Amino acid sequence: FCTSCLQECLKPKKPVCGVCRSTLSSGSRALDLEKQIETTETTCNGCNKKMYLSKMRSHAATCSKYQNYIMEGVKAVTKEPLHNTRNFPNRFTFPCPYCSEKNFDQEGLVEHCKTFHTMDAKQVVCPICASMPWGDPNYRSANFMEHLQRRHRFSYDTFVDYDADEDDMMAQVLMRSLRDK
Repeated sequence: FCTSCLQECLKPKKPVCGVCRSTLSSGSRALDLEKQIETTETTCNGCNKKMYLSKMRSHAATCSKYQNYIMEGVKAVTKEPLHNTRNFPNRFTFPCPYCSEKNFDQEGLVEHCKTFHTMDAKQVVCPICASMPWGDPNYRSANFMEHLQRRHRFSYDTFVDYDADEDDMMAQVLMRSLRDK
């Protein structure tokens, strides 16, 4: 993870796992994963040198053939930005699907629903999901409270570029990881 993404996951209020967003217990480390990284061999895509995954980042930072390999990939997927004038949905504030209150940020909506609507069994459309490009504004969640607690533990805005396609995002991630020596 890059530093800014990792810091978002480790906010003192709610530190969460960067992958599954489960709450972290203080001082826990994934020792099995660290061992796997230390013992798994890989090959540099630039110079074909074999090394352990734990050494790959420092190698990639100094391997000019690897950096050329990455730049070729970036050039292959770089596109002119689209100047699209479509209307963009509001992804910053949301109405409560149960009552008339509005202008909640994601965390505020979750807290509001946990406080005031825990026992409400009415099937409702999730306003957060409905605002996403992949969201269905007609889908009614059978258990909205469970949905909120599982799907909205973190803000999508921290992790998603709504205008980039998957290849563009992968190229951006690769470039950022090379800069984070």
